[in-house]
Amino acid sequence: MSTIIDGISHLDSLELKEILAESGNQVLVIDVREPEEYEAAHIDGLPLIPMGDISDVMDRMDPDKEYVFVCRSGRRSYEVAKFFNNNGFSKVHNYLGGMLAWQQQGNETAGGPADDILENFTPEQLERKVNP
Repeated sequence: MSTIIDGISHLDSLELKEILAESGNQVLVIDVREPEEYEAAHIDGLPLIPMGDISDVMDRMDPDKEYVFVCRSGRRSYEVAKFFNNNGFSKVHNYLGGMLAWQQQGNETAGGPADDILENFTPEQLERKVNP
């Protein structure tokens, strides 16, 4: 069960794994770290929209959709979730502990180029990337 901190839902690794494993899931999980961090290790299949760029693309995101944000430790993704929540997105979650927790718990990661940076995405491209 998610934890609510300052009005923002925080998911643990088990909850995030369930979301990622659920076929046809409509929850959009987005990595908000920098490309270098993403290239070192990321959750396979997650799109990257760096925190510094996300406000520029927010107007192309659907406020009725549900989002989970992931970063290194959970701090930046928490700030992104708060920002979204303050701008009319009511179904936002932070992944508590971030990639540090994900890796410490022995969960699988991928590495390699940040080809999944979606600075110029359409909502349909984001949906296809997150829910192939």
